Amino acid sequence: MNIKFDRTQIQGNILRGYRRNVVRHLMLEVADRAAARQFLGVSVAGGTAEVPGITSEAPWPDKKPPPVCFNIGLTYEGVRALGTPGDPHATFPTEFIEGMTSRALKLGDFGPSDPKNWPAPFDKPARIHVIASVYADDAAHLDHVQAQVARAFTVLGVRDSGDPADRNLPAGRKPDPDKVVFGFTDNISQPRFAEIRDDPDTKSADEPIDPLGTALLGHPTRLEGLVFRVPAPDVLGLNGTFNAFRILAQDARGFDAYLDKAANELVAHPDVDQLLAPGGEAFIGEGLDRVGALREIVAAQMCGRWRNGVPYGVSPDAQWPNPDVSRTNFDYGGASRCPAGSHMRRVNPRGGTIVQRIANYTRRLIRRGMVYGPDFDPAHPDDRERGLLGNFIGASLGAQFEAIMCDWLNLGLLDPDITGANDPLIGANTPETSWFDLTLRNGGSIRLRGFPRFVTTRGGAYTFLPSLPAIKYLSELMT
Repeated sequence: MNIKFDRTQIQGNILRGYRRNVVRHLMLEVADRAAARQFLGVSVAGGTAEVPGITSEAPWPDKKPPPVCFNIGLTYEGVRALGTPGDPHATFPTEFIEGMTSRALKLGDFGPSDPKNWPAPFDKPARIHVIASVYADDAAHLDHVQAQVARAFTVLGVRDSGDPADRNLPAGRKPDPDKVVFGFTDNISQPRFAEIRDDPDTKSADEPIDPLGTALLGHPTRLEGLVFRVPAPDVLGLNGTFNAFRILAQDARGFDAYLDKAANELVAHPDVDQLLAPGGEAFIGEGLDRVGALREIVAAQMCGRWRNGVPYGVSPDAQWPNPDVSRTNFDYGGASRCPAGSHMRRVNPRGGTIVQRIANYTRRLIRRGMVYGPDFDPAHPDDRERGLLGNFIGASLGAQFEAIMCDWLNLGLLDPDITGANDPLIGANTPETSWFDLTLRNGGSIRLRGFPRFVTTRGGAYTFLPSLPAIKYLSELMT
């Protein structure tokens, strides 16, 4: 199947990010099918004073998204609740039908991340029919849209990024939308599409152009002759995609404590000079002593980037290289000093050699997310929950999201040197079994052990992000 692409028919939060200050995700139940359908019909037609309009991928004036952006995703139970005719089991993929909680072991959601520990409403996943996402620059807009949505749906739960004013930021400092809780700059590398050339996040990246089938159903993929199955009828499935919505609590205090432990052990290691050359502290960060610089090296190697986003493999001895280097234009060759087990190299091996050679660039995901909770201040550590509200979007939950989570992040099957080790940042680690190999300048390595799980899943759901024609179709069903 090869269909004509019309960007105005795509929901706007798929191929480009909105870059708003705040986001609110509403977990909704369809209690009144007629009311829900009527709401969708008005919303997809542009909205009114009483109903927010669906934000599309249509080119935005001055290349800026509207003040309030509104989009929806349907769970499998939501598809059924809206009265889709026929048997959705026949054409929707198994992983979407079963849902995220049923796939927990494959995703590493066990122990503290087990769905039995998820708070409401994620403890009753069958009731979550729709996840509506509202993006704006202030909480007042979020409140207004939530009140509108509540007239047509039952609001089971709300998760939002919170007011930036409550982030405990130093005076005069604005929130950085690209900073995650562990202090790393994020949102650097995203898939690029020939059809979307006005996205500031990807236009300067020197990476392969991804086919639309990476993100949208009904279009060719990077695998020759393979097009992921489109749910029936075509009007429902074409130009839709799937999303793994995840609430990920990040233990910033635990990560900070582990960096202290690792650095204090490394400073006495006989090979420490191969990790940090004598006098090299000044290239890592201003005013750092040897232990402080080692902390940053451990963090950078675990991530695959320095905290400022500079790729470790491009600049392994300096967080602030002179001259500066590209954050996106690099690859992993045989001599790369970026560890094969690092988070960034696991989730996107780029053109580097991996065991599953056919998988290069075939498991790309679109990542949309925003931090929640207060900023972490190492000088005044606390245990308040903070983390990421993440959306991981792709045409196949199984071949993209689940394959990355299982094969690459939590089994290390992409490289025999890391098989059996989990991702050091977001993997399902325990102090008894965890290990990670730091790379050295002489080609050797130092193995770190004993780090805990730093990221815990606190809720989530698999959703289908329908096209605008699909939303219109659902609104007009009569049964």
